Amino acid sequence: MTSSAHTTADPRELITGEAVALDVRAASFILRAAGALIDLVVHIGFALLLLWLLFLAAEVVTIDQAAMQAVSITIVVVAFIVVPTAVELATKGRSLGKLAIGARVVRTDGGAIGFRHAFIRSLVGFFEIYMTLGGVAALVGLLSDRSQRLGDLLAGTYAQHERVPRIVTPVYGVPPELQSWATTADVARMPDRLARRIAQYLQQVARLSPAARDRLGRELAGEAAPYVSPLPDVAPDTFLFAVAALRREREFRKLTLERERLDLLRPTLEGTPHHFPDR
Repeated sequence: MTSSAHTTADPRELITGEAVALDVRAASFILRAAGALIDLVVHIGFALLLLWLLFLAAEVVTIDQAAMQAVSITIVVVAFIVVPTAVELATKGRSLGKLAIGARVVRTDGGAIGFRHAFIRSLVGFFEIYMTLGGVAALVGLLSDRSQRLGDLLAGTYAQHERVPRIVTPVYGVPPELQSWATTADVARMPDRLARRIAQYLQQVARLSPAARDRLGRELAGEAAPYVSPLPDVAPDTFLFAVAALRREREFRKLTLERERLDLLRPTLEGTPHHFPDR
């Protein structure tokens, strides 16, 4: 039986082999332009350096006009195609410009690029960036959902933004009004699945609307009440904060005690019997 519902794929989502959608951000057009400008300066500077060395060599050794033209073309190919390909291949999609903006070139399925991808990008990039002064790359990038230039579309790649802000999970302790209650409270019977739901709720409680916060808080407090003894007479959120903090502290003490006991037993478990030779 076929379903009549159709879902539209989000270009920001990466679908893994297990059919799990990951929210992976592509580098924006402005960031890509800034990274391309840095790479442009580096590549042109490298080409000018090689040409300067060629002219110095021509003053010492006699080189005819045809040889000069052939070497000049070789320098252009090396500076703008061979070197970018080698750099992206060796760094798995990075360059000096992409390193500065915190991006990396990956395949459209999220995997690392290979020689074919890097070579196509460099070869097409010479046309769309250097020969058209970036006009073709800018036009295609503005029309692409992932700011892909023509070389990315042909190679099946895009620039993935990897420099994301670090999310610090807040850690809450037992509320002051429940400190005395926490010394005798029993929360050990609470199922782990319910404890994880409470922890997820507390992590996002500040971003919820008052109505949603009140409704979810009351539902979770009602589910947790049968597993907590004695029950404090406080607001649902205060109760959930206290339960989560108390479980975390007791689990931490339990794991610490277990590790201390294992440290005491380690010489016996890992050591050799008495007078047994160490070979």
